[in-house]
Amino acid sequence: MKVAATPPPSSMGALPLDPSWVDEVLLRGPGAEPCLFFGPPVSRDELRRLVRARQTALTTAGLRPGGSVALCLAPSLALVANLLASWRIGAQAALLDHRLTPFETDRALARLAPQVLVTADRPVSHGPAHGFHQLRETVTARPGRPARTPHALVQLSSGSTGPSKIIGRTAADLVAELDRYARIDGTPRAGERIVSLASMVHVLGLVGGLLHSLHAGVRLAVPERLTAEGILATVAAGPEPTTLLGVPFHLELLSWTMELPDLPQLTGMTTGGELVRSQVHDAFVDRYGIRLGCMYGMTEVGVIATDLSGEQRPELTPAPGLTLRVADGELLIARAQSPYLDHGTPPAPGQDRWADGWLHTKDGGTVDPGTGRIRVLGRLDSQVSIGGLKVDLTEVEHTLAALPEVAAAVVVFGTSIEAYVVPHPGGTAERIEARLAERLATYKRPRRLHLVDRLPRTATGKLVRDRTALGSATLQQPSDREGSTRDVH
Repeated sequence: MKVAATPPPSSMGALPLDPSWVDEVLLRGPGAEPCLFFGPPVSRDELRRLVRARQTALTTAGLRPGGSVALCLAPSLALVANLLASWRIGAQAALLDHRLTPFETDRALARLAPQVLVTADRPVSHGPAHGFHQLRETVTARPGRPARTPHALVQLSSGSTGPSKIIGRTAADLVAELDRYARIDGTPRAGERIVSLASMVHVLGLVGGLLHSLHAGVRLAVPERLTAEGILATVAAGPEPTTLLGVPFHLELLSWTMELPDLPQLTGMTTGGELVRSQVHDAFVDRYGIRLGCMYGMTEVGVIATDLSGEQRPELTPAPGLTLRVADGELLIARAQSPYLDHGTPPAPGQDRWADGWLHTKDGGTVDPGTGRIRVLGRLDSQVSIGGLKVDLTEVEHTLAALPEVAAAVVVFGTSIEAYVVPHPGGTAERIEARLAERLATYKRPRRLHLVDRLPRTATGKLVRDRTALGSATLQQPSDREGSTRDVH
């Protein structure tokens, strides 16, 4: 299906969104065939019935074509049905992560001002984290405003490096990304299965998992529990060739399992979100004997480049249909309009990232002139100058995280290089410093080392690199913990 490019927003508000793409792109297919697995299988006929029922409930609450709705629901069949129903009405749907605090949720709603809000009782997990929930929704009309832009989807960025940005994507954007997925070698096809560990309110789990599966006829399963045992049990529950979809955090989670069942249907895993350290990549491949692919993307545009076979590492092949270039060492993506919905003075987060038809990724990179493949070198803001010498904080962080005494680490720069480290039992600051001295030049090593019990993460599992949040993590340590913060000389 072709979706016409959307016109720029006007002061009179957005035009109603054409809802026909939902049926033609996402809901079409054999009615009796299972398409989703939130525990028991859900057929396309059943999904279509659920979407129509939710459409009636949302319309009764006052949602109309060109209106706005916010969905604050845990991963569930209810989230899927309400999202598709909102789009089928022709409304603009904003996704809020259910793990946000009430304060964060209220702040997001104040920025978004939706006319309708869909919530449910907050799930209470006992023991290992639930992968999905059984929910009964509550639909509430609010004194919000209709959609001011023609975007079908509104998302908040993960906020791993600062305040979140409000990002909009049109139906045309989503359909174009699904077309890119269909043309990428190695993406799951009809008759195969994805076991998704990624959040459905963020781009990897939403488009790479849910929407691609519905569009391509791939069966999508969500584990009941996001433990290593729960994930592998979900893989074992179906005979189809299966790909795991998640982030680097899930690689570590899966490495903790003591015994590996025989899983001939598990053909590979695809990760996104962050660069996978070489040691983690190699250990996972050795343990499971499957391909470990990588997907690079942004909330603003979705998938940008991939190596789903794992054979090109550390290079990635640009996704079909995207135009990329490198300027001053930064990867830029061609995009006709800004994806950011916050406008005002001073500019909201993200407003400096789009100009003259190019989206600034803020990632360093190179393009091989012979193959066209790109190499992502990490955040540009990770490049700092120490006494006139360039230091890549990503290199320091990866080196630190690879030490046997370290479970997790984040490296940031204020007036000097600082490291926040979760040590393994028995790991001390002195041992960590001694190991680093063997691996990094003096000017690259952190000048302050903070030992913490845990590091803050975003809702998608990314480590947070905001210094304020990291400082709070340090202050939460027991006051009698010896050496919780150490100056290195």
